[in-house]
Amino acid sequence: MTEQRNKDKAAFAGEKQPSMKRRSDVNNYHGRHIYLLTLAVEGRRPLLGKVVGNPLAADGSADAPRIELSALGGAVFDCWQQIPKRHPEVEILALQIMPDHLHGILWVKEEVQQHLGHIIGGFKTGCNKAYRVFAAALPQPTPSKGYTPGEQPSSELEPASSQVGSPCSAYAAALPQQSVQSQPRPKRERCEDRHHGLLFEPNYNDLICKSYDMLPTLINYVKDNPRRLLMKRAHSEYLRPFFNLRLGSNTYSGIGNLALLSAPHRLAVRVSRRNTEAQLQDELRRYMAAARSGTVLISPAISPGEKRVMRTAFDAKLPTVVIMENGFTPFSKPHGEQFYACAEGRLLMLSPWPHHNDRQKLTAQQCQAMNLMALELAALGN
Repeated sequence: MTEQRNKDKAAFAGEKQPSMKRRSDVNNYHGRHIYLLTLAVEGRRPLLGKVVGNPLAADGSADAPRIELSALGGAVFDCWQQIPKRHPEVEILALQIMPDHLHGILWVKEEVQQHLGHIIGGFKTGCNKAYRVFAAALPQPTPSKGYTPGEQPSSELEPASSQVGSPCSAYAAALPQQSVQSQPRPKRERCEDRHHGLLFEPNYNDLICKSYDMLPTLINYVKDNPRRLLMKRAHSEYLRPFFNLRLGSNTYSGIGNLALLSAPHRLAVRVSRRNTEAQLQDELRRYMAAARSGTVLISPAISPGEKRVMRTAFDAKLPTVVIMENGFTPFSKPHGEQFYACAEGRLLMLSPWPHHNDRQKLTAQQCQAMNLMALELAALGN
């Protein structure tokens, strides 16, 4: 029934396209759920503050990664705190403002009359009002000016340390600027330049929390964003997806440290399902000894034994290359432990096939092809 329903939908609306802002087609966004929400600043301009600290410093230490909010960032914080006051059915579980976006976790505790999108729309309206107050005194940017996500602006809405920790004062600090009005611009120019008037991009991204076991993971993800951004800046080449890379007889997309494929020693992990526990232990010791001596292990990790070897090497922070069935999109990024493994240069994820949104079961032909790919990658340049 589900398969036929998906076919009918695909025939009517076409295949699902990769998107960071696609809504769930089985949720009406009125009911009781926990949501992880992401909103991006229009043009990904870093107007909300700057991230400081040492990405390797421990949480709670003086040098731990953190955001220093700009005055506008403080106003956005204040607007977010207004959500449960206007909608008592909604509770804030977490918020992390970043220079050019924010992550927040909202718990809709009971059925709400308004769609979640309307609630977020009200939040955006408040942010737009604050943004226009701050932007009124700024020089107008030219349409050709570009911004790099995560880049710190030289002068626009610089962080105001006096407002940090006191978001409500951000509005008061901005009020005197209301008297400084920019000259009206021609209508055509206003249409071409969206850098003023709207703070956030249209729409938002949401992830529905499926269980309370998932909630701590989402909260940790939100909290850890400043550290992740600092690591991205230090190791951006390991955290960006790449495409159409020809390696041997196959073309791959992927994320991670491509230099692992240039290591002098590489070994494809092959462990039979027929192995006894004693035989598996022998194989595990052999592969781990090779990895500790500098050999890069390569595998699609299909059989239980292969999964066990690759997981053991991963947990020991040894270099690994994983071949995956599902490909990558420009939006793709490593999550959780994979993020830190990629940032540290000890993981490379490759896929020879395009990305798809639906979970698919590996075929015997795919399993055989992926094992052959591992052997070929291990032998490259030899």
